[in-house]
Amino acid sequence: MNEFNDLPRAEFAFPGPLRELLVSAVVDGSKTTTAALAAEYRVDDEPLPKVGARHVVIDSAENAVAVIEITDVQVVRLAAVSWEHARDEGEGYSSLAEWRAEHQSFWDCAEMRSYLGDASFVVDDDTEIVLERFRVVKLL
Repeated sequence: MNEFNDLPRAEFAFPGPLRELLVSAVVDGSKTTTAALAAEYRVDDEPLPKVGARHVVIDSAENAVAVIEITDVQVVRLAAVSWEHARDEGEGYSSLAEWRAEHQSFWDCAEMRSYLGDASFVVDDDTEIVLERFRVVKLL
């Protein structure tokens, strides 16, 4: 990683098959957006991403695979996520409803609730979502 050691890490989903799918989509250029719960940033005591910030994309084996640069950040209610954003996540969704169902299932899972430290956490229309658009700066 060398010159990128000081960059923050971009870790999509939890390590495993979903992360590998998402990392592959970043590398092949089909994934140019991502979404996260605003609650994740609060739990990690991290500031929201900033336009122009660069991050190293990490795969499940902790390998650095790419450097991305944030080009847009928005915080919206889940109900306000656009089809354009969902489509650009590069996961092959055929509709906004499909994107929402998959994301809601992930965000409502036991692993996420454990990560958030809230066993009763529930995602609904008003849940704050952090939407990021990015570009690949370098493949590693």
